[in-house]
Amino acid sequence: MATFQEVSVSGFEEFNQAVKDHNGKTIFAYFSGSKDAEGKSWCPDCVQAEPVVREGLKYVNEECVFIYCQVGDRSYWKDPNNDFRQKLKLTAVPTLLKYGTPQKLVESECLQANLVEMIFSED
Repeated sequence: MATFQEVSVSGFEEFNQAVKDHNGKTIFAYFSGSKDAEGKSWCPDCVQAEPVVREGLKYVNEECVFIYCQVGDRSYWKDPNNDFRQKLKLTAVPTLLKYGTPQKLVESECLQANLVEMIFSED
């Protein structure tokens, strides 16, 4: 069974640093609305998708890095000029992507276990 390393980051700068730190490895990134002190995200779809994405991690078939990235609070996320929208071309949270490839699941796609399994298991 393949193993993965999980890295949790908050914000665009930390995400960029995590990508640099793991250069050369396969990187999966999950972008979610940030969580409050109780650990609850402002994004209801993110709350629903997280367990599906975590369950899907058992299908990774290579050594990889899973970056869990909190994008910030709702007002920051809604700003069309934020770095996630501008530099990574994210359009919604939750988003699960295989970094450096066109493979990406957005919003309700992240709730579909078969699609999540596919993104983690394809080469």
